[in-house]
Amino acid sequence: MKKKYISPETIKRLTVYLRHLEILKEQGVEIISSEEITSFLNIPPAQFRKDLSYFGEFGKRGVGYNIENLIKVIKKIIGVDRKNNVVVIGVGRLGSALIGYPGFSKLNINIVGAFDNNPQKIGKVVEGIKIMDIKELKKFVKKNNIKIAILSVPADVAQSVGELAVEAGIKGILNFAHTPLGLPSDINIVNVD
Repeated sequence: MKKKYISPETIKRLTVYLRHLEILKEQGVEIISSEEITSFLNIPPAQFRKDLSYFGEFGKRGVGYNIENLIKVIKKIIGVDRKNNVVVIGVGRLGSALIGYPGFSKLNINIVGAFDNNPQKIGKVVEGIKIMDIKELKKFVKKNNIKIAILSVPADVAQSVGELAVEAGIKGILNFAHTPLGLPSDINIVNVD
């Protein structure tokens, strides 16, 4: 079966749709049209329908989309329907804040490890997570079958740390370093500013 290429922009929009659908669900809305959902998001209804069409048919013409079903489908598509164990690489102010960020649990992101190269940080505990030496990354990733890393290192070392993460077995990076990463095309990178 041939894999379809799904653009990173589509995946980003899916996360926006998901957040908005969850708000609507909390407000008691059960069915919504593509026009209604996109009117709040400044996205054309045709774009919304095209983004969903990559993954199948989910709405009924003239009726709309069942919000609860659409939430389940989008969560499955973007991988937040199951727990994702993640490591944080770089435990400065930003990395420490990310370790303690409560919003990750809503996305089924479970931070299980933190890594740094600063001897003054190694061994300390942040939000119940012990900071380990970056030299232990590969062993930890392999032992715990980790596929996703959050990169919160300075821009000048981001490329080399990204390469180290890939070498360790990481397949997806949430990049908080303020620089693009040149990594193999099969590595999913989401740049966050």
